[in-house]
Amino acid sequence: MMSPRTFDLSVVVPVYNEQDSVNSLYEEIIAALSDKYNFEIIFVDDGSGDKSFEILSQIRENDDRVHVIKFRKNFGQTAAIAAGFENSLGKIVIPLDADGQNDPADIPRLIEKLDEGYDIVSGWRKRRHDNVVTRTLPSRAANWLIAKITGVKLHDFGCTLKAYRWESIKEIRLYGEMHRFIPALASWGGENIAELVVNHRPRTTGQTKYGLNRTFKVILDLITLKFLASFSTKPIYVFGGLGVISGGLSIITGFLVLYQKFISDSHLAMNRNPLLIMTAVLIMASIQFILMGLLAEILVRTYHESQGRHIYTVEKVLESKGKDQDG
Repeated sequence: MMSPRTFDLSVVVPVYNEQDSVNSLYEEIIAALSDKYNFEIIFVDDGSGDKSFEILSQIRENDDRVHVIKFRKNFGQTAAIAAGFENSLGKIVIPLDADGQNDPADIPRLIEKLDEGYDIVSGWRKRRHDNVVTRTLPSRAANWLIAKITGVKLHDFGCTLKAYRWESIKEIRLYGEMHRFIPALASWGGENIAELVVNHRPRTTGQTKYGLNRTFKVILDLITLKFLASFSTKPIYVFGGLGVISGGLSIITGFLVLYQKFISDSHLAMNRNPLLIMTAVLIMASIQFILMGLLAEILVRTYHESQGRHIYTVEKVLESKGKDQDG
């Protein structure tokens, strides 16, 4: 049974070795929200090795609006955000980084934009204060690629500071490092997404947890996202299509082998005719791809039916007056 939404908003803060910034961040959040909203703050300690949890515990003792979740080890930012979402009770959920580069003063602006009729408002760090070579340029390239592949026209998928209506994210399950793709995942259900320029501040404490290796992870996650977006309910189209292509190529190479044998009188010995080996490999690949597609179809149906998940989302239902009265 789903918990009632008892707060106007939930602020989710994943924390990993940020002992020097969590206190000041907490104070900034309180200053930005106290006079305007009924809110909660959920700090998720992602297996920090410093004094982050001790500081968060002290904050929790003095403020009932604060909740702290501590992981046994470092599971990553996506897991921390997912835990915050799952334990939130706000009608609006807003994640932001614990390093102080996201500005809590932008939260009311995000909510105002949300009130214009949007389901998600994504922050855009238009003026970034990061290393150009290792952070800014790879991020711009990744954002351009993500926007092209997903069709969601955002400039900054990597900005943690976003505002979500709970209804937009309650069905989303996060794995790997998919937190940056939440707007794209939500867009599958027809959510209205807007973008708002937010303040990005220089890091003054701690060290960044990301480098160039993150770009390769983004590419791999993007491949997964594209597959889920286009073929999550019809995987046979992918594997079956590859099987048909392999089968077609095997027919072509097979005819070439027969041509060489009966018209050009070439030998069929495998060590002298690689086309014969290629034909056999393509036939086996075709069979395997089609079988993989059938197995994937069974898995997809099992997944959706076992969880009662639909392959569609409904925004509104208008029924006849008689039916409404009977219900």
